[in-house]
Amino acid sequence: MSGSAVAVVGAGSIGVAWAVVFARAGHQVRVHDVDAARRDLVPREVRERADELAAHGLLADPEALASRVEVGDDLAEVVGPAVHVQECVVESEEVKRELFAVLDRVASPTAVLASSSSMMPVSRFAADLPGRDRCLVVHPGNPPYLLPVAELVPAEFTSADAVERTHALLLAAGMAPVRVEREVEGFLFNRLQGALLREAYRLVRDGVASATDVDRVVSQGLGRRWAVLGPFATADLNTRGGLTRHAELMGPAYLRMGAEHGEVEEWPAELVARVADDLHAEQHPDEWAANVLSRDRALMRVAGAVTG
Repeated sequence: MSGSAVAVVGAGSIGVAWAVVFARAGHQVRVHDVDAARRDLVPREVRERADELAAHGLLADPEALASRVEVGDDLAEVVGPAVHVQECVVESEEVKRELFAVLDRVASPTAVLASSSSMMPVSRFAADLPGRDRCLVVHPGNPPYLLPVAELVPAEFTSADAVERTHALLLAAGMAPVRVEREVEGFLFNRLQGALLREAYRLVRDGVASATDVDRVVSQGLGRRWAVLGPFATADLNTRGGLTRHAELMGPAYLRMGAEHGEVEEWPAELVARVADDLHAEQHPDEWAANVLSRDRALMRVAGAVTG
């Protein structure tokens, strides 16, 4: 798949970042933006990012990467040869609906049409298209050349083939694709991020802590830990007895904290068991002590990178 043509439509920060991701993987990337001034900036911005990656040992040949990115002023010519089109325009339902209608006409009928939307499911702007079965959301972390997670969010009308081809494309590009099983606004990334932001604003509003100290708790604490493990895996290793014991000990307190703001969300035993079963397929409970040591060693590497 490396070397195939990929199109990026919208040359803002996310569009440029996607161009870097796909070009780094060996694809020929063509970029389009309606703004000529923005188009003119793309080659310089791609090279700047490639040079930074190389300076930090994350890319061997920035010149080769940059050479694989071209800019075109004709949308049809840019997307015509592409096997994958990554839309990166403004987060507007109207704009995306109009653009996807055009893309569905001018792109190859076999090309996947993917939106970088961070909040909107694709069914809100592509449901009426003749080629809607090849449309889905591929929402990246920002910037995707450093944060490899990418959410694949199909609609009910998206074909399994479009999802599988996109999953394979992203894996081959060094990304970590995550399948969102059904459409919800905000998907996974922004729902989790939003929950933390809501509580962060509350803590500042209620005089519990300054914004600076809230950020410090995340950057020096939660963020470092979450760079190694997600919230479920973290809870599993924070308490002897694993996730089930953690839910027994901490669940009531978390329930009380949520109830302060009308969020009455219990963790029923059957839900905790389902999460634990999924988690323990990779993080086996019989190896708890070894898993804790592995976590600590990973955190030591993170600490060395941050302070080095």
